[in-house]
Amino acid sequence: MFIDKVKIFVEAGRGGDGCLSFRREKFIPFGGPNGGNGGSGGNVYLVADKDMTTLLDFSFRPHYTAERGEHGQGSDKYGRGAEDMYIKVPRGTVVSKLEESSKEFIADLVNDGDKALVAKGGRGGRGNASFKTHRITAPRISEKGEPGEKLTIELELKLIADVGFIGCPNAGKSTLLSRITSARPKIADYPFTTLSPNLGVCKHKGRSFVVADIPGLIENASQGKGLGIGFLRHIERTRMLVHLVDAYGYENKPCWKSLVLINKELARYSKKLINKPMLVALNKLDLINDKKERAILVKKLTEEIKKKKNKSINKNVFSISAVSGEGVNGLLDEIITQLKSFPAEIIKETDGDVAESIKKYTFHPDFSVQKQSGGHVFVVSGKKVEKFVSMTNFGQEESVRRLVNIFKKMGVDKALKKQGIKDKDLVKIGAWEFEYQSDIL
Repeated sequence: MFIDKVKIFVEAGRGGDGCLSFRREKFIPFGGPNGGNGGSGGNVYLVADKDMTTLLDFSFRPHYTAERGEHGQGSDKYGRGAEDMYIKVPRGTVVSKLEESSKEFIADLVNDGDKALVAKGGRGGRGNASFKTHRITAPRISEKGEPGEKLTIELELKLIADVGFIGCPNAGKSTLLSRITSARPKIADYPFTTLSPNLGVCKHKGRSFVVADIPGLIENASQGKGLGIGFLRHIERTRMLVHLVDAYGYENKPCWKSLVLINKELARYSKKLINKPMLVALNKLDLINDKKERAILVKKLTEEIKKKKNKSINKNVFSISAVSGEGVNGLLDEIITQLKSFPAEIIKETDGDVAESIKKYTFHPDFSVQKQSGGHVFVVSGKKVEKFVSMTNFGQEESVRRLVNIFKKMGVDKALKKQGIKDKDLVKIGAWEFEYQSDIL
């Protein structure tokens, strides 16, 4: 089963908790704090692997969580950092971060071994030895480990091939693929036999190239008709296209009409796609014995190509039969010649056309306060305040006092008073809820 787009959920490892400990030895009455820090949580990486060809495995296992770091211990022992998690994906996978109503590009993993960090592990909490100062010589405070990043990711596979076969249903694309490669796609005499892209390696005259055969296109495919244009992403990376045209046309339309409508759908999908170098091959000539009829069809197709004045389309129409093999060698000769002229490097996806160095900086405040309906519940949101709360050990009085002081310095108290908070009102920060008391905060 071929899967080319999935959604997965990844969570990096949480950091280990810091330790609250004091040195206790005979004849050493004031040993001092010796609680070690916790270890850092594991990161989550995506790695391109040449041996993978589909995203099918992710439909069975969409959740991935890295290990957390070990806790710190007494005697200044630091916790061990967790091992990073590496998730293998096929070459050509585009990785995007999904948020509520937007999608943010992360990476394009094209080459074997390409790696992208998608979720960073949390740092380990500090033990009480780290809080020791010349004024506070015996701190009774330690931190919990920082939570790892948690996010939803979309993986979109774009196959990597040299040549892409396009055309209407039953144009003979799968038949031609099975003739020139060892691939054995399903072949039948009804539309949409090919339901997912097929790849094959063609070897001709000492050269080899990868061919991608995608499901057939029909009129209004860009609007979702038929199988739509969802599979066109798999020929975006190809160096050239071969447009197979059925000599008998499609749905009682002449063959040159099908050439026009398919090119329209390509243009609607992407201007880059329609401007790729393209060869046109008139297929199923084994069913036409009359040479004059063949010549008329080739002439009509050639005239239609010249009308469009598209420099990317080769003006020569190749007459072939994928079943008998007639004219196939001539087509392969031209493909090899054309491939020599085009660069082999694959253009990676990027985060828009604007360079990273000149993107405008967007300021995000440390926190925001919202008053919920009813007037007695206040929600404080922001990564920074949520991180401080999640790393606070509420079983330690000094830890709570430290959190209160941090919030005062950040201006959380002023913001709450500005919103009209009163004693015993509820304050929500992340998953925590607090009762407000003005004499504490």
